[in-house]
Amino acid sequence: MTFIKICGIKSEEHALAAAEAGADFIGLVFADSPRQVTPALAEKIVSALKKSRAKAKSVGVFVNTPAPTVRKIADTCRLDWVQMSGDESWEYCLELSRPVIKVIRLSRDYQPEPVGRHLAYGRKIMAEQKHLFILDSNDREKYGGTGLTFDWNLAKPIAEKFPVIIAGGLNPENVGRAIKLIKPWGVDVSTGVETKGAKDMKKIVKFIEAVREADVG
Repeated sequence: MTFIKICGIKSEEHALAAAEAGADFIGLVFADSPRQVTPALAEKIVSALKKSRAKAKSVGVFVNTPAPTVRKIADTCRLDWVQMSGDESWEYCLELSRPVIKVIRLSRDYQPEPVGRHLAYGRKIMAEQKHLFILDSNDREKYGGTGLTFDWNLAKPIAEKFPVIIAGGLNPENVGRAIKLIKPWGVDVSTGVETKGAKDMKKIVKFIEAVREADVG
């Protein structure tokens, strides 16, 4: 079964609806972004998820934030995971002492071999700490939410060796193809389930349904 992360959630209503629809992870963005939430709002969203006993785990998304700040926010908001979407080192991730999702941004002409070596080093460093990897498209202007895809064919050999989540340009129409080709551990979406910059529950549900159809297809 492919795990599903819906990122950029900004309300309790959308978080609970996405979890009920089958999302496994709810992403809350603390970095500078149109989707940014305050710690106070994030705490309310996480509290609502936990009270509902939803299976979905909360993920705090950070970009080049000092480790003490990440730990403080994670503790205050009771985050299940923290996602590092910037230029953070593996040693930095280890310093957080909690489950980490590390984003690897891929250029359009990336090669699987050096990416694999980078992930292998990360897996070695994080051996005693729960971790996952996200493969996302690279944009010089943004650290995430680009809406751009990368070469999925090159991601297949990486997904065969590592627990990777695919992000970047996914939507209800193409996620099934990505899953069938790459067979990733999970998929991550934000822009692809929005309408005019706001989360669209119809698109979220359609995205999750497309993932489940691909799983059994």
